[in-house]
Amino acid sequence: MLTSMDFIKSIIYEFLSYFVPEKVEYKISGECKKCGKCCNYMYSKDTYTEKEFKIMQMIFPKYKRFYIKGKDEQGNLIFACKLVTPEGLCSDYKHRLKMCKNYPAKKINYPGKLHQGCGYKVEEINFKKFLKN
Repeated sequence: MLTSMDFIKSIIYEFLSYFVPEKVEYKISGECKKCGKCCNYMYSKDTYTEKEFKIMQMIFPKYKRFYIKGKDEQGNLIFACKLVTPEGLCSDYKHRLKMCKNYPAKKINYPGKLHQGCGYKVEEINFKKFLKN
């Protein structure tokens, strides 16, 4: 038997459902075209200044393969790898870092941006697309 309290709760829950943010995930698909663009223009989520980058290189010597190429329009540091050949290939492929081996991650939690002409693409997976599949 439905009580007046149940009725009020259901109206409140219905009202609140309009304010629940939709969860969105992003999936990476495609394949590498071996152009080297990703190795010559990359970001770091954790490095914001040149001093932090130098400290990171001292703590993790394997990051000495990277150098600061410049800054983007928002002032974020842009990094590049010293080991990329003019053909866009890694000159030390056998010893490349784990982050290089796993790039790009198959699932990300933010709308990643890839280089124009990249063989990979970022696909948004929202609830409606999930239901279609």
